[in-house]
Amino acid sequence: MVSAAVWQRLTGPTYPLRGHSVVVGEEVRWRLLRSAVSDAPFLVSVPAPAGVTGTVHWRRYPLDEPFAAVPMARDDGALAALLPHQAPAGKLEYYVVLESAAGPLRIPEGDPVVMRFKGFVPAGVLIPHVVAMFVSMMIGVRAALAATLGRPEAGRLAWAAVLGIALGGLVLGPIVQKYAFGAYWTGWPFGSDLTDNKTLAMWLAWVAAVVAARWRPAADDRVARAAVVVAALVMLAVYVVPHSLRGSQLDYGKLQQGGDAHDAITTGR
Repeated sequence: MVSAAVWQRLTGPTYPLRGHSVVVGEEVRWRLLRSAVSDAPFLVSVPAPAGVTGTVHWRRYPLDEPFAAVPMARDDGALAALLPHQAPAGKLEYYVVLESAAGPLRIPEGDPVVMRFKGFVPAGVLIPHVVAMFVSMMIGVRAALAATLGRPEAGRLAWAAVLGIALGGLVLGPIVQKYAFGAYWTGWPFGSDLTDNKTLAMWLAWVAAVVAARWRPAADDRVARAAVVVAALVMLAVYVVPHSLRGSQLDYGKLQQGGDAHDAITTGR
């Protein structure tokens, strides 16, 4: 469970991009955000030695429009600038150029950083959602170990995994998404949101496992035991996929045509 939590924290398109660069002979470790709440300007901040200036270049994603340049102001040992906020699911791509006597330095060196705005999600909803999902995974792994060893608690633990995933992924998850992007469910059959779809696949795998257990402990039933193990493998595979891939994205074309921001949100990108 801990390994999956760390993996989910360090991967995915909405978690901060980290790196380091050498600026006038000094190593600078930077952290560029890829997610922000949509009701406030987006802060870009990069550590920089004295005498170094900087500019943030940004544009709306995925529009093919010219990059706008925003000068950065010094804030203690860093340079910072504010970019305009967007509606929930709106995205910006940006990069920073630091100027010094050694010449310009682009951060990051490759493609610009793509960040996404979202609505504010209360901690009272978000924390139970995260806890329920990871505890359910721990219970699911424990159920698979019990099924592998032929222990009688395998079926009972499989039921606990089903209920935990239902609570965390099918009840609290849609509430989190409603706060963040204005819709409860954007997976199948209404959309192609990968997070919703993989949650549904994981839950259905566990439903199949408890059905195979025939409403009783699965210790002496090879089919039921195998179903529990398969459900756990499906669950682990789901957690290997980085969070928020192919999620909600604002279609600026629809917005520019006079459409409502909520109706301009698409999924699967």
